Parts: sequence; C-alpha cells; structure tokens
Amino acid sequence: MSTPQPHSSFEVIGGARDRFLHSLSYLSRPFSPFPYIASNRHVETIFASFFRSAPKVRYRRQCIRTKDGGVVAVDWVSGDDRLLPPDSPVLILLPGLTGGSEASYARHLLIRARSKGWRVVVFNNRGCGNSPVITPQLYSASFLGDLREVISHVNKLYPDANIYAVGWSLGANILVRYLGQETHACPLSGAVSLCNPFNLVLTDDNFHKGFNNVYDRVLAKGLRKNFKKHALLFEDIGGEYNIELAINAKSIREYDDGLTRVSFGFKSVDEYYSNSSSADSIKHVQIPLLCVQAANDPIAPSGGIPREDIKENPNCLLIVTPKGGHLGWVAGDDAPFGSPWPDPLVIDFLEHLESGSAKSGTSWLNPEGNHQSKGMASP
Repeated sequence: MSTPQPHSSFEVIGGARDRFLHSLSYLSRPFSPFPYIASNRHVETIFASFFRSAPKVRYRRQCIRTKDGGVVAVDWVSGDDRLLPPDSPVLILLPGLTGGSEASYARHLLIRARSKGWRVVVFNNRGCGNSPVITPQLYSASFLGDLREVISHVNKLYPDANIYAVGWSLGANILVRYLGQETHACPLSGAVSLCNPFNLVLTDDNFHKGFNNVYDRVLAKGLRKNFKKHALLFEDIGGEYNIELAINAKSIREYDDGLTRVSFGFKSVDEYYSNSSSADSIKHVQIPLLCVQAANDPIAPSGGIPREDIKENPNCLLIVTPKGGHLGWVAGDDAPFGSPWPDPLVIDFLEHLESGSAKSGTSWLNPEGNHQSKGMASP
C-alpha cells in the first residue's frame, strides 16, 4: 500500500518523513485558510488570540513542591483520575510565554485528546494560569528543572502509561530543549512542537521590525502583569536584578534584562537568548518529534527553523504550512472560531505512536533501538 503524499501546499521534510508520513492522511488535503481572516498574518494571529472559542474544561489543580523550594502547578481534567484506566496514555500540554490552562488552543487540543481516551494535564509555568509563586524565581526559556520534575511526577503517578507532550511557542522551545538534553534517558514516548521560535536571537531581532513591535509590547505587558502579582518576593533582592526595569518593561528584552537573565545566571540578554534556543537541540532528539510551523509566523520566523538538522534526524518530521500566523492557523473544517488547523494532525500522530506501542509491546524505537515503553523489561 503506497504512502499518501502530502498536498503541494505543505513543506514536509525530516529524517522521519518515510517513517510517519503514511499515518498523516490529513496532509493529503490542501491547506485551506479561512477567507479574509487568514489573508494577513497579523489579522490571523490577532483574531485567533481574541476570538477563538475556549471550550469549557473543569480542572483539578495539583501543586508540586520542587527541589529548589518552589511550587509548580499542573491542571488535570477533573474526574479523569477515576474515569480512565491507569494505563491510559498521558498527554502533557505546555502553553506559550504567558499562557496556562486557560489558553484556548490548549483547551481545544485537550478536548480532542480526551475524546480519544487520553489523560491530559496542563503544565503551568510558575505564576502562569494563576498558579502560586512562593520563591523569588519565575521561569525562562533556559530552565528545564520544573518540566523535568513534572514529567517525573506524572511518570510515578502512572507507571503503566506512555507519556507524551505537546508544546506551543515558548512551551515548544522548552520541550525541544528538554528532549535534546534527555536524549536516550527521555521518559516520553513522543512529542509535538508547535510555533516554536527555535532561534531566540532571531526572534528577538524580529520583534523590533514593523508591526511586530505590537506583539512585543503586548507580551511584555503580560509578563509585567504576572510579575507584579509576585513582586514582593523580589523586594530587596539585590545583585544584578533591576526590578524597576522589569516591572515597567516595554519590551520582552527589557523584562528579560531586568529579571530573567539574572535569575538564571546569564551575563547578558544576548547570552541568555543564544544559550536558550532549541534549534541546537534537534540533533540530539531521540524520540519521535513532530514540528509544525507556519511559513508566515510573525513571532517564530521561518528562517529560524533548523531544517538541516531536522532532515538529518531520523526521529524528526517538520510540517510547514503556507499561512497560519502565530498560534493562529484559522483554517480547516473548524475555522474560524474552532480548533486550530494542526489539531487533527497532532492527534493522528500521537494516536499512531500509541497504537504502534500497544501492538508491539514497546514504544517506537529510534534507529539505535535505545528507547522503550513502560512495562517492557530491559534485555
């Protein structure tokens, strides 16, 4: 049976192209952006942010005390701990820069995954999603400690389940960096990266061009708003911190200069960005990874995608849509107010990994055969 070829409207590359493309029949249909709204990348990005529906979800919050004395909050779907069997696959969602479990794009994917019998949990960065902060540290593109502890926690709660993760924007950058660092020890069975900025130096430069300044100011406002809730924790903290700059930041760069890069030990913002980009992590990824990007993304520029490393990694597959903006993708059957275009693709990919794992008794092996799923005894 021949592998269905993706429609010519998509850029499809990756060392795992032949390995996974046959399971993604959704790509055989042409990309169908919604008229007018998707004709401009800025209109599409803004429309999705303000007008996309947000499905109602009842969460059960769990706060995890971290090794450094802080707290990270994860939101499970209420009742699923009783309704789903313990070996149901678990999907961890990582929202973007200031997003949390309230994000509409996260809720849409959550609903779709639950309809397939998946257990879903949203990882909120410290202070996001109205989560508590009890120490003078928030989060960054460089810090993987909280994600590492959350994945370990989920692993212990559901030792018989395969665990997967999906990240958007900053969450995607953090997720891919985590995959690159964990390499053969990664406990995840698969992952998806959406709207990943990949190259934060290029992303920062892009923020200062034309209309992109608007996104920079809006995102900086969200960071300031989050920080002000916890500013007293940083009172009299001293050192290189510039709390005044962070609390009045007009750009992400100013916020990162006053707070983030100091919190995580970087001498400059440029050093922070260059050392926190996930582009360099792709070559080390050892589990199945699907990356979905929009060619016209104003925040995660197409030029930052590490195409050559994705081509050479037998575990990676990249799909680039001609339009979509940033976290927009107002296209497909559910447009304009429903779920983003990639959601069915993401679920098809994850379901393919999970069904392969169930049939073989092991998760998808990388070419060296190093990764194995739960319940599979070591040789």
